[in-house]
Amino acid sequence: MGKLYDELPNKLTEFINNQKIFFVGTATADSRVNISPKGMDSLRVLGKNQVAWLNVTGSGNETAAHIQLDPRMTVMFCAFEGEPMILRLYGTARVIHKNDAEWSAFYAKFKPLHGARQIFDLTIDLVQTSCGMAVPYLEYKGERKLLNDWATKKGDAGIQQYWEEKNQFSLDQIPTNIVEKNT
Repeated sequence: MGKLYDELPNKLTEFINNQKIFFVGTATADSRVNISPKGMDSLRVLGKNQVAWLNVTGSGNETAAHIQLDPRMTVMFCAFEGEPMILRLYGTARVIHKNDAEWSAFYAKFKPLHGARQIFDLTIDLVQTSCGMAVPYLEYKGERKLLNDWATKKGDAGIQQYWEEKNQFSLDQIPTNIVEKNT
């Protein structure tokens, strides 16, 4: 049976800390809905109503574009082992870029990752669990090193160029502000 909470109970914080993957959903009133899988040990529970996650350079930058116009965000976790469960965190997010005064304090909470471009700070207003009985068992075999290796090989100048060429606008042509807020 599903349950609703106003904040993260300790047992759900423990569940989050044991997950290898999570999914982030965002949209503006007029944009496509974006759902992104995330991993790489990039999420931290910062309090009963706060999580943050470090976003690294990828093929798109939808989440940043959406959040700057409409701060709604949902983060979802699924139990792929053990007891079945789906956990959703609903709330309001904000984007922290490298040029923001808070970047250093937030970034210090994470293992440094090449190609880091934003941190998303989510204030949770609703926590929901649901059964998850249709979620399959999946075996975790390890982290993929491909994205980190790619970013390391590109170096800072290459990442900057990639942002300029590929990450400045969402699919719906919403500006991400990545270049001006990260250089």
